[in-house]
Amino acid sequence: MHGVETFAREVLRSARRSAGLTQAGLATRAGTSQPSVAAYERGRREPTVPTLARLVRAAGFTLEWILQPTQARPLTREERRSLFVHRAIARRLLADPAGVLAHAQANLMTMRAANRDGSANRWLDAWGQLLAAGSVAAIVGVLTSHDEQARELRQNTPFAGVLTESDRASVYEMFRASEDATRTV
Repeated sequence: MHGVETFAREVLRSARRSAGLTQAGLATRAGTSQPSVAAYERGRREPTVPTLARLVRAAGFTLEWILQPTQARPLTREERRSLFVHRAIARRLLADPAGVLAHAQANLMTMRAANRDGSANRWLDAWGQLLAAGSVAAIVGVLTSHDEQARELRQNTPFAGVLTESDRASVYEMFRASEDATRTV
């Protein structure tokens, strides 16, 4: 049972932190108490699978999504390019958190309005929760991570327009140089 408890503790803690939530915030969203969340995260109590799934869902994720291997496959060229761009956005976010977060919130509202068929709701909801939590560290983590969750979120980024056209062109040039250097090695 120790392995299961450790697994549940790590999954829950990872989902909560990735969403930028406190234990109390997660508990409120999941309809449980902060002491229960704390007990699960400390391994004092073991949640049932449905309870763990509910808690993870309250953080904006699914167990299936979290259980995907974080390095299941190498980044594609497009994903590497997106990562370059989002690293630059992360630097801008660290330099001007209020301005960048406000820009992303406005973009997110526009994206929700344009998503009439609901096909992107999963990603928009996850971004909404991250932005609402206001955790710059959690957002930077998503913008710069290689894991599948972050890759998917970056495909539906609310950070369009954060970089100027010239900044974006510079990032693309650095990316091309990096790709060329990798090919010649």
